[in-house]
Amino acid sequence: MLSVRNLSKSFSGPRSKSVLRDISFELEAGDYVAVMGESGIGKSTLLNLLAGLDRPDSGQVLFDGVELNSLDDDAATRIRRKHMGFVFQAFHILPYLTVAQNVALPLALNGIGNKPMRRRVGALLESVKLGPRELSGGEMQRVAIARALVHKPRLVFADEPTGNLDPESAGEVLALLRECVKGEGAAGILVTHSAAASKTADRTYVLTQTGLKAQGQAGAGRQADRRRGVRDRRRSPRS
Repeated sequence: MLSVRNLSKSFSGPRSKSVLRDISFELEAGDYVAVMGESGIGKSTLLNLLAGLDRPDSGQVLFDGVELNSLDDDAATRIRRKHMGFVFQAFHILPYLTVAQNVALPLALNGIGNKPMRRRVGALLESVKLGPRELSGGEMQRVAIARALVHKPRLVFADEPTGNLDPESAGEVLALLRECVKGEGAAGILVTHSAAASKTADRTYVLTQTGLKAQGQAGAGRQADRRRGVRDRRRSPRS
């Protein structure tokens, strides 16, 4: 689905800075990965490049074989609008819209009719366990997760989604984000500086000044999936 090849990015100015160097990795449907790194190391810059919001100095980002940085702005926007979902640290919930209207925004932008829109929005709000009422920070992030997934994107980006949450809410949101991305059959990229958050991913990459390196073992999320799979097999009746 997503192929990143030798991606590099720098910023010019009085003090030019090389941010990303020779980044390469592959992401398939169903993969849920974390990208860890210190603040200012270039994690958000990497997400912008992967989503086609910015252009690299060199290298390629291929989404289903299409090179994103070869597209004009309108074509890249159409791919993001239809095939990508985004969850941000700051929620970006519009206060003058209802919860359902916030979640429905991607569907409206994609021209979905009112009846299927209401049905899909209701299903996603049920998935994230929300109803219409005043929302806490953790609940606002649940709305953001529902909005990111409502149009059935193939790729979901989460940029420090728990940065504004208390530890209890953060743990709930991380578990829900993984569950929803996996349940929709999408691929997900979680950007974080938190080692605890990264453990919810199938695998973790660490971004440093020298590049992107894969960490060793599968995360706790993948291990939990495996344990559930073993339990399911044990419960299945023999044929």
